[in-house]
Amino acid sequence: MTEIQNPTEEPVVEPTVETTASAVEETAPVAEETAAPVVEEETATPVAEEATPVAEEVATEVAEEVVPEATEEVAPEATEEVADEATETATPVAEEEPQAETSTTPVATYETKAQVVERLKELATSDEEVTRQELDSLKSNFYRIHHQEADAAYKKFIEEGGNAEEYTPAPNLEEADFKEQMAILREKRAATAAAQEQEREANYEKKLGIIEEIKKLTENPDEINRGYNDFKELQQQWNDIKDVPAEKATALWKTYQLAVEAFYDTLKLSNELRAYDFKKNLERKTALCEAAEKLAEEKDIVAAFRKLQQLHQDFRETGPVASDLREQIWTRFKEASTVINKRHQEFFETRKQQEEENLAKKTAICETIEGFNLDELKTFAEWNALSDKITALQAEWKTIGFAPQKMNTKIFERFRAACDNFFTRKSEYFQQVRDNLNQNYALKLDLVEKAESLKDSTEWKKTTDILVDLQKKWKEIGTVPKKYSDQIWERFNAACDAFFAAKKEANQGAHAEQTENMEKKKGIIDMLAAIVPEEFEGDLRAKLRAAQEEWNQIGHVPFKEKDKLYKLLREQMDRLYGYANQNATKRRIDRFKESIKGGSGGDLRSRLTRQLDILRNEIKTYENNLGFLNFSKSKQGNALVEELNRKMDKLRADMEEVKAKLAALEENNN
Repeated sequence: MTEIQNPTEEPVVEPTVETTASAVEETAPVAEETAAPVVEEETATPVAEEATPVAEEVATEVAEEVVPEATEEVAPEATEEVADEATETATPVAEEEPQAETSTTPVATYETKAQVVERLKELATSDEEVTRQELDSLKSNFYRIHHQEADAAYKKFIEEGGNAEEYTPAPNLEEADFKEQMAILREKRAATAAAQEQEREANYEKKLGIIEEIKKLTENPDEINRGYNDFKELQQQWNDIKDVPAEKATALWKTYQLAVEAFYDTLKLSNELRAYDFKKNLERKTALCEAAEKLAEEKDIVAAFRKLQQLHQDFRETGPVASDLREQIWTRFKEASTVINKRHQEFFETRKQQEEENLAKKTAICETIEGFNLDELKTFAEWNALSDKITALQAEWKTIGFAPQKMNTKIFERFRAACDNFFTRKSEYFQQVRDNLNQNYALKLDLVEKAESLKDSTEWKKTTDILVDLQKKWKEIGTVPKKYSDQIWERFNAACDAFFAAKKEANQGAHAEQTENMEKKKGIIDMLAAIVPEEFEGDLRAKLRAAQEEWNQIGHVPFKEKDKLYKLLREQMDRLYGYANQNATKRRIDRFKESIKGGSGGDLRSRLTRQLDILRNEIKTYENNLGFLNFSKSKQGNALVEELNRKMDKLRADMEEVKAKLAALEENNN
């Protein structure tokens, strides 16, 4: 029986748990294969780089203190004190970069996507302030929960006996509602920002009106004392009005300060009232200094800096103190501010350096993923091995903090594109392999059906050739899906076994006959080997022809003995025919010599010369053909080589005979 080995089992197509960098932006579609965890985009913006600018007036107006509120009688030094107070605050304190919208309120953790969507709807329909921090937290929670659910569903499917390659992730049903609410909240925040800007413009107009009212009070020196209460009320109104556009704040403050100075220059209040104001202002500024000094103990550097800005606002809005205390109180406040400012500056410089390092690390990860040559991946194992590497890089990415804001989104998009490209190519490869496996299954199923249709055939030779050909094709086709592999192989092998078993049983009777034929052919070989040609009497050629004919009449011999017997026969035939041919050639040459005695043989020489040329050309042709056939390894090729060699030997013998005749002709002429 001709057997073939059971092919190696096909590899199982089991997708690994792979993380992609998709489904993070509200506007970006969620990756179809949601069974794998997804890298969520870091949407939280670093504090220092997406900050609501601290009003420019904080950085500049702090240098321009409110001028002293004069008493009813203006002392000669009052004007100088105003100048001193202006000098006291001429050094800006808060010169830090704008800060981000941050909140110390802890963010909630949600258990379901429905809770996240419900919270978004609550924010969208209420007057509650919508912070960037909470939106980032809600988005992070939503996708975290989604990927946890997807992982759990995938693991459950596998644990229940599901085939990984057949797993289809459930759609993210809540995502459309989630994105819709996020869009509403973004519009709401944009509207709030626009309203705040509009309010700052209105505040600016109100403060311009207050400046005009102060100027009007100053225009009538005789009535200015009576207008002091109005002036204080205008000051209170000024302080109650909050932010104005940052680009207009400095010019507005200078204009206000000039109007206030002009009012105090004109005001004639009693020294007693003025001294009382100085005392109350000193108490207030001392308290502000203490508060600023206490900020050095604050652990939250950003919060401390923000509180410092408010203290500067309060310090600026507090009136002047006595001239001999102004430098002292200002120096104390400025030194406390310097401590906070230095900590704040160091904090952001450190974070900026860390963000640059983070960018370098993330860039290196992107370059690593982009550098993988996906065209070289040819097997499941290679794809899965690289998938593990990329999953590890994704896990490493999550441990790296933010990059600089201007590059944070760009580097993430680059990372996401590199990951998506890999997992898309992997999915395409797996699908192609599945298609090939199914195609191979169809081809092998066709071979099985053909083999089963031939298993009962009694045309042994024909059917054997067909089944052997089917077995060769089976090996060439390749693997099939694992769940069909054993089943289809067993069917094919059973059909082949059934035929070859029947053939073996049928051929057992023929074996004895072949053995008998082998003994007969050995007898012919032994008979030929016993002939001594020099002693043989009779026609040797006729004897050889009779032996060959008898050989041909004998039937088949065992296949493994066939070539060996034929070789032995040829050896004896060649030996005896060689002797017979040699004697025949000698007799022909002798007869030729007798026939040419007494003649010139001119025409005969020409014929013999042409015949010699023809023989040489034929030998050359055979030699060329033999050069092509020497590389053949098949039995048929070897037999053809032997036949050509015999023909060439015959031609060489004929050529030697012609040469001998030419030599005899030359000798006769001489």
